[in-house]
Amino acid sequence: MTDLHRKAAEQHELAAHAHRTAAEHNEKGDGVAGSWHAERALEYSDHAYKLAKEAHNKSGQMVTL
Repeated sequence: MTDLHRKAAEQHELAAHAHRTAAEHNEKGDGVAGSWHAERALEYSDHAYKLAKEAHNKSGQMVTL
């Protein structure tokens, strides 16, 4: 696994955790904290997408001998 793939996976895991935390806060009626965690989840998810896209593009450039 390349470093970019690993970093993308880490960001996906952070996004999932933030989504779960947002859901927990929303279930407790704490919409402010839920929204804050949802925003973090979106940021992590966007970053993961960019890293995964970059990793995919670079993997297509690899030459095998």
